[in-house]
Amino acid sequence: MKKMKNLLPFIVLIFVACQKEKKDLTDYVNPFIGTGGHGHTYPGASLPFGMVQLSPDSRLEGWDGCGGYHYSDSILYGFSHTHLSGTGVSDYGDVLLMPTIGDLLLTNGSDGLPGYSSKFSHKNEKATTGYYNVLLEDYNVFAELTVSQRAGFHKYTFPKNEEAHVVLDLEHRDKLLDYAIEILDSNTVQGIRYSDNWARKQKIHFYMEFSKSFKNVTFNKKQSVVGISFGKLTEPLLIKIGISAVTTNGAKMNLEAEIPHWDFEKTKEQSKKVWEKELSKIIVEGKSEEQKEIFYTALYHSLLNPNLYIDVDGNYNGTDLQKHHTRDKHYTVFSLWDTFRATHPLFTLIQQKRTNEFIRTFLRQYQEGGQLPIWELAANYTGCMIGYHAIPVITDSYIKGIRDYDANLALEAMINSANQDHLGLSSYKKNGFIAASDEPESVSKNLEYSYDDWCIAVLADSLKKEEISTIFYKRGQYYKNLFDPSTGFFRAKKSHTWFAPFKAEEVNFNYTEANAWQYSLFVPQDISGHIKLMGGAKNYEKHLDNMFNASSKTSGREQPDVTGLIGQYAHGNEPSHHMAYLYNYIGAPHKTQKIVRKILDEQYTHLPDGLSGNEDCGQMSAWYVLSAMGFYSVTPGLNYYTIGTPLFKKATLNLENGNTFTISAENISKKNIYIQSATLNGEIFETSFIKHADIIKGGNLIFKMGSVASNWGSKSIPISEITKDEIVPVPYFQAESQTFTEKLSIILGSAVGGDIYYSINNDKERIYEAPIVITNNVNISCRIKKGEKWSKKVSAKYYKTDNTKSIKIESVYANQYAAAGDKTLIDHLRGGGNYRTGNWQGYRENLSVTIDLGKEKEISKISLGCMQDIKSWIFFPKEVTYFASLDGENFIPLGNIQTSFPDSLEGSFINDYTLNTSKTKAQYIKLEASNYGLCPDWHLGAGGKTWLFVDEIIIK
Repeated sequence: MKKMKNLLPFIVLIFVACQKEKKDLTDYVNPFIGTGGHGHTYPGASLPFGMVQLSPDSRLEGWDGCGGYHYSDSILYGFSHTHLSGTGVSDYGDVLLMPTIGDLLLTNGSDGLPGYSSKFSHKNEKATTGYYNVLLEDYNVFAELTVSQRAGFHKYTFPKNEEAHVVLDLEHRDKLLDYAIEILDSNTVQGIRYSDNWARKQKIHFYMEFSKSFKNVTFNKKQSVVGISFGKLTEPLLIKIGISAVTTNGAKMNLEAEIPHWDFEKTKEQSKKVWEKELSKIIVEGKSEEQKEIFYTALYHSLLNPNLYIDVDGNYNGTDLQKHHTRDKHYTVFSLWDTFRATHPLFTLIQQKRTNEFIRTFLRQYQEGGQLPIWELAANYTGCMIGYHAIPVITDSYIKGIRDYDANLALEAMINSANQDHLGLSSYKKNGFIAASDEPESVSKNLEYSYDDWCIAVLADSLKKEEISTIFYKRGQYYKNLFDPSTGFFRAKKSHTWFAPFKAEEVNFNYTEANAWQYSLFVPQDISGHIKLMGGAKNYEKHLDNMFNASSKTSGREQPDVTGLIGQYAHGNEPSHHMAYLYNYIGAPHKTQKIVRKILDEQYTHLPDGLSGNEDCGQMSAWYVLSAMGFYSVTPGLNYYTIGTPLFKKATLNLENGNTFTISAENISKKNIYIQSATLNGEIFETSFIKHADIIKGGNLIFKMGSVASNWGSKSIPISEITKDEIVPVPYFQAESQTFTEKLSIILGSAVGGDIYYSINNDKERIYEAPIVITNNVNISCRIKKGEKWSKKVSAKYYKTDNTKSIKIESVYANQYAAAGDKTLIDHLRGGGNYRTGNWQGYRENLSVTIDLGKEKEISKISLGCMQDIKSWIFFPKEVTYFASLDGENFIPLGNIQTSFPDSLEGSFINDYTLNTSKTKAQYIKLEASNYGLCPDWHLGAGGKTWLFVDEIIIK
C-alpha cells in the first residue's frame, strides 16, 4: 500500500502529460494574431470558407480598420456578419447587431455624442475557432458569437434588472444603395442591405429570429436603424440570423437548414469539430507551444477564404449580378494577386476537392460576367490589383492532376483575359512590353502578364494546342524587354528609353506596391533565362545577397504595404514572397535555408501584431505554413516545390486520397537550421526540390540537420526555364530627352547582343554602328537580329522645340512625379488621362513658375493644364494667376482663373486654366497655382496634404 502511495504522484504526472498530448489543434488557434499592427484580420467566428464572418467591429474607417477591428481599440460598435481577412481596402461589415440596456440610442456615438457603442477590454474578451465572446462594459452585457456556414448565432446575457435592447444598424460602414427592415412578428425580422464600397453593388438579404418575443420596436427617421426592446430578461437572449446574396427567402432557408434549433452550445461545438477536422490535415510535432500557436493560427487564416457564396437551394448571385442556379459549390472573395503564390498551391495539397470547386466557380464567373476573376468580391469585379492570376491557379492545379472541370473552357477563358486591350495589354501585345507612358505600374504589369501568359502556354501544351502554346511561350518571355543590363533591374520604358532618374529603392508609379528591388526577381516561369540575362549564377547570387543586405530605407511614394523589410526584401507584401528560395536555383540552398529560417523566426509571432503586413486573405499565413513544413511553391504551374528548411521536428500531411506524407527533421534546433543530408522513402535524396506527385502518393522525407552550412542539394537544383520558341528582346533607346532644341544624340542598345537594324522616317533599314545624331523631328524604328531570329520592331519619335524658351520653377516637385524634369511643362508633350504614366508633374505645395520667351512677344492666350483625381488626393488648384513682364523683375497681373469644378467628383479629370489676354507684350510670363490645401473632412485622407498635378503650359 505504501508503494502504491509513492507511485500515485507519478501516475498523476503521466496522466497530465497524456492530457497535454491530447490537446486539440483548435486550442492552438489564436484569432487575435494579425488584429494588431497592419495584419487587418478579424477575431470573430467563421467556419472554413464560410459565408458568415460574425465578428466585433471596433473601427469604422481607415486603413487599419479594413477588417473592422483593431487590437488597439477600446470601443465596440457591435457585431456584423461579414468581414474581410487582412485586405488593404475596406468593405463588408454587413447587418450590425448591438445589445444595449437603459435608454435606447440609435446612433453609434462615433461623433462624440451619446450612442449605442460600448467600452471593452481584452481581459474580458476571448476568441477561438468558430467562437467569440466579450463583455460590453458600458452595459454589463456578455456577448457570445458562433456560426454555421451561412448563419450566425448570438447569445446575449443581460443584467436581470435592466431594460434590454438590440440595435440593428444597416447604415454601419458602407454607403447604402437600398435597404429595408421588415418586422414579421414579435420574434422575427428580415430585410435587405445593398451597399457601395469596394464592391460597388453588394447585395445581402437577412432573416433573423429571436428566442424571446420583443415588446417594442423603434426606427430612426430613415428606417435604416431599428431598436428592438425586450423589457427585463432573466435568461440569455438568443438570436439566429441567416444571410443570402440572392433573396430573403434564401436567407431563411439557409438558417432553417443549418441552425434549426436553439442550442447555442451545440452549434459552437459543431463549429469546433469542423475546424478540428480541417486543421488535422497537417499535424506538426516538436517545437514550443508558441510556435504551434503561430502555425495553427496561420493554417486557420489560410482556410478563411475564399467564401461560400451560394444558398442551400443552389441559388447564387453571379458576376452579372443576376440570380443563377447550380448543384455545385460557388464562392467569392478571390484575392488572386495575393493568393496564387502560396494559398492556392497549399490548397492543391490539402484542399483538392475545393480547388476543383474554386476553378469551376472561376469558369462560371467567366461565362456570366465575361472574364476570369482578378479581385472578385461579392460577385463584383473590383478593378483592383494587376495580372490575370486565376490563370496560374488553374494551370498549377491541372499540372498537379486536379482536373475536375472543363479544361478547354478554362483555356478559352484564359485567352479571353490575355487578349483584352485594357490595363496596358494593348501596348504589351504591340511592343512586347508596356510603355510607362501608356499605363501606370507598367513594369509590374508587364512581368506578371508574362508569367501568366507562360501559364496559358503550359495548359495549351498539355491540351496539345501547339499554335496557342507557341504564342504564349513567346509572350512568357516579354519580361526580357524591360531588363536593363546596365543596372541588372527591370525598368520602365518611356518612349522606349529607360525611365530616369532611376533609384532601385524608390517606390513609384512604375511598380505595384513596391520598388525596383522587390520586382527585380519576378520571373518564376524562366528563372534560368533571367539568370542568363543577369550574366550568370554569380551575378544572380550577388544580386540576391545585395538585396537582403541593403539598407531597408525606401524613398519616393509612401506605401504602407512595403513592410517586413530585410534589406530591400519586403515580406509584408506579396511580390517578395518567393525570393528567399531563389538561391536553390544557383546551387546555394544553404543561403535559402538561412534566410527562410530568419523570416520564419522574425516576421511571425504569437502576438496581435504578429504579422509583418496585411494577411491578404491567407497568403501571408500560407507562406508560413508551407515554409514551416520545409518547402514553397516558387512557380505555380510547375510540378514541384522548392525546399527550404523545416521548422518542426515532424510534420504530417493527411491527404484527401488517404495517404500520409511526413517530413521529419532529425537533430533540429534553433542553431541546426542547415540540411546535411536527406532520404525519401529510405533512398538518398539530394535534390533541393520535391515533386508534387512524391508528396501525394505518400511517404517519408527525412532531413538530418546541422549548425553548419553544407553542400546538400547544390548539385541537383530546381529548373525553371522556357526552352520553346525563344524570343529576341527588343532594342532600347538612350537619349537625354524626347525633345531637343538643336541636336540630339541617340544610342540604340541590346540586352542580348545581336545586330541592331534601324530606319529613320521609314527609310531603308541599316545596321546600327554608332550613335545617331538628329537635328530635326524624326521617327526611328529598330529591331534586333540574332542568328536567324528577329525581335519585334519598336519606334520612337523625337521632336525639335523652340530653343529660345526657358523655364524657372521656384517650387519643388516630387521625385517620383518629376516627369521629364524642369522642361516637362514646356516640352509640347501633354500628360494623358492617368497621373501615374509619368508625364505629369506633382507638387505638394503651391506652384510658382516663370517662363522666359527669349525675346519680347505679343501674348494672346496662356494656359496651364491640371488634373484632378480625388481618390489619389489630387485636386485642381483653387486658382491660377498669371503675370507678365518685359524685364523679368517688374511683373503686372494679367488675371486669374478660379476653380469651379466640384471637388467631390470621383474620377480622373483634366482642365486647362486658360486666360485670354488683349495682345499683351511680354518676354516673361509668370504663373502661380494655389494648391488645394488639406483633404476635406469628408475625404478618406481628411487632414492630409493634397497634390497639385500639372502639364502643360501653353503660351500663344
